[in-house]
Amino acid sequence: MFTSRFIFPRFYVLLALGVVSGQFLSLASAAPEGMVAIPAGVYVPLLRGAQDQPETRVDAFLLDVLPVTNREFLAFVTERPKWRRSRVSGLFADESYLEKWDTDIEPGKKAPMDSPVVRVSWFAARAYARWSEKRLPTTAEWERTAAVGYTQVEGAADDVMRQELYNWLARPTPAVLPTVNSTRSNSLGVRGLHGLVWEWVDDFNTAMVTGESRADSGLDRNLFCGSGAVGATDATDYPAFVRAALRSSLTAKNTTLSLGFRCARDVE
Repeated sequence: MFTSRFIFPRFYVLLALGVVSGQFLSLASAAPEGMVAIPAGVYVPLLRGAQDQPETRVDAFLLDVLPVTNREFLAFVTERPKWRRSRVSGLFADESYLEKWDTDIEPGKKAPMDSPVVRVSWFAARAYARWSEKRLPTTAEWERTAAVGYTQVEGAADDVMRQELYNWLARPTPAVLPTVNSTRSNSLGVRGLHGLVWEWVDDFNTAMVTGESRADSGLDRNLFCGSGAVGATDATDYPAFVRAALRSSLTAKNTTLSLGFRCARDVE
């Protein structure tokens, strides 16, 4: 959802105009199948804590084109049995974990193979990412990518994208989610960031803790979602506040009917 403003670097503006530099071509060629290269930039959060910086430099990184599907998560729990529904520890997932699946290793009709996996906790999403030799994106990385429009660099000016987002917010979550391939691509080539499911990020709790507690090695014991911020740079951004209300109510073991994830990776 739109929870930020993004300052676009000059080479990315050139990319949008069709003038692609050798530097970006090299970055794009580094992306493995199923991922896209996201250029570096500066992320300006809409919501931030009193001690947070007004803007954050976002280095180039790789991001999954699509959210993780039931098919992909099935491969994970098949190989890592401790993350199956009947075996997962109550410390790492609540009682609704993978609730839509028929059995431990059968997603079933309510969870089509090519639909995004939901009812997964932050702990499970992080474990999947590590298993796949990736990681969860940071808030800044996710927001930097989500700030891009369908057909133009500045998503806030993309009326079609914003209208589709508002339409999605007004609809209840369907019993059976659409497939990930039904989603539209933004101008970076990333699909499904808006209008499909909410997505976990690695540091989802950072707006709810102090600068001192962020360094606490025991932070995983009590993680809370971010966006419970002191101020906002755009008080008219309704979707941002909807997201804040959802995330501020969660801990890392929680699962919801419309919360999934996708993975990221550093550029080597």
